[in-house]
Amino acid sequence: MAFTEQYDVVVVGAGHAGCEAAMAAARMGLKTALITMNMDLIAQMSCNPAVGGVAKGHLVREVDALGGIMGEVADAVGIQFRLLNSSRGPAVWSPRAQCDKQLYRVKMREVLEGQAGLHIRQAEVVDLVVEDRDQGTGIRDQRRVVGLRLRDGRQLLAGATIITTGTFLNGLIHCGEEQYPAGRSGEPASVLLGESLRALGLRTCRLKTGTPPRLDGRTIRWEAFEEQPGDAEPTPFSFRTKKIAQPQISCHIAFTTPETLRIIRENVHRSAMYSGRIEGIGPRYCPSIEDKIVKFPDKTQHQFFLEPEGLNTHEVYVNGMSTSLPMEVQWQIVRSIPGLETAEMLRPGYAIEYDSVDATELDRTLRVKALTGLYLAGQINGTSGYEEAACQGIMAGINAALWLKGEPPFTMDRSVGYTGILIDDLISKGTNEPYRMFTSRAEFRLHLRIDNADRRLTPHGRRLGLIGDEAWFEYERKQARMAALERLLTTRKVHGERLGAAGFGELTATAGLTWAQLLKRPEVRIEAVLVALREVLANSKEPQRN
Repeated sequence: MAFTEQYDVVVVGAGHAGCEAAMAAARMGLKTALITMNMDLIAQMSCNPAVGGVAKGHLVREVDALGGIMGEVADAVGIQFRLLNSSRGPAVWSPRAQCDKQLYRVKMREVLEGQAGLHIRQAEVVDLVVEDRDQGTGIRDQRRVVGLRLRDGRQLLAGATIITTGTFLNGLIHCGEEQYPAGRSGEPASVLLGESLRALGLRTCRLKTGTPPRLDGRTIRWEAFEEQPGDAEPTPFSFRTKKIAQPQISCHIAFTTPETLRIIRENVHRSAMYSGRIEGIGPRYCPSIEDKIVKFPDKTQHQFFLEPEGLNTHEVYVNGMSTSLPMEVQWQIVRSIPGLETAEMLRPGYAIEYDSVDATELDRTLRVKALTGLYLAGQINGTSGYEEAACQGIMAGINAALWLKGEPPFTMDRSVGYTGILIDDLISKGTNEPYRMFTSRAEFRLHLRIDNADRRLTPHGRRLGLIGDEAWFEYERKQARMAALERLLTTRKVHGERLGAAGFGELTATAGLTWAQLLKRPEVRIEAVLVALREVLANSKEPQRN
């Protein structure tokens, strides 16, 4: 008999979905295994070394509010923070952080290894162990996944299995005329597991994503580009982060030239996207550079961002230059941009196509409807992006744990969170392209803001066992402060001398109004009256720890 290990939950894949799924199950008290083909590449940022962005930042806040870990890790290693859409209404404000790529995976592994009940194993999964549970009920295909088979012959038995394989299922990399099987550059594809999932009868499709070339920062003339610093006061992702202490860097903005466009047009037939070698459908909202040239021929200029990948490396990510053109063409494109005339390319860009499962095969808990005990999360469900993967991961981990405990599932309505919107879109409509979250997908986006994600979801995280005592105490203190401020604004009358101290001496005649009534005036902003409010707020009481 092959050597066998027994777990409550086993998670396949240690990307952003797998890390959240494994942590959630372990924090809920279940013995959990996280299986990865390379422990040194846990939570690898295989594309952009950034977390958050428009609507994606909302997802990270929701993961954090539930008790997830992506936000805390990003805060610990972020090297440039920006609050996007700050010139618009607060409903669409979205935090984004450029992260130190190497430190991100190091920090994530540190967090995972520090979690009791979570066991990390390096192995390749080649098959699922499935039992027929008909037992005379007359219900066809009542099958249950009870574990995994590894390439080395071992079996891992588990009550629930969560598959989070990212781009590894039958992954195929394209770079110009060259193509080869891989899950990411330099890592093997998961072929046997992909065949196993298809053998179960699950509907699959081919999707595609890609990455840009990486440059040596020492060979870039930085003075040729417009500097883009981060915010002077960084906005963290996690409600539990007190301060961003690590050094911060600047990114730079670059543009194509007419020569750049000429090179791409003359070589577009050599792109794997336009030569017919790629079957998969790419992300509409994150097109390759050749896609931009072909689909927007009227545009004479396209923008790039030069983003350092860490504090201790010279590697620079060229955001906006995703491509599957041959390496020599990529080199010409880079050198056609003023400031990059002598730039050296450390890694070429490439496209990768991979198998995904039709998400209409899943129920609202992300369980495969045709099988008992099998959950899917992340890019295997047709999504794109680290953040979309993370929110699915935590939901799959939570629901696998609840199912094993015999407790009701935890699902999220569209009116409660962006996570609920994403899952509802996937399981009800599916997707024929990599799904990306946008604020425009939210019917209730005025309510689903980044600042109230904790009010919406942290009580659920506490009930589920994902929010610890310290974090819960801080949450309660914050809610008490908000309640005290609301009472002050709606019941306390404005005094003329306080208005004068706040620089509103001309409004002293309005004494007798409440602060809330005063703040309804369009010319009055709460920031301007904070001076007067601080005195009263300082006397408000907060809950004491038991």
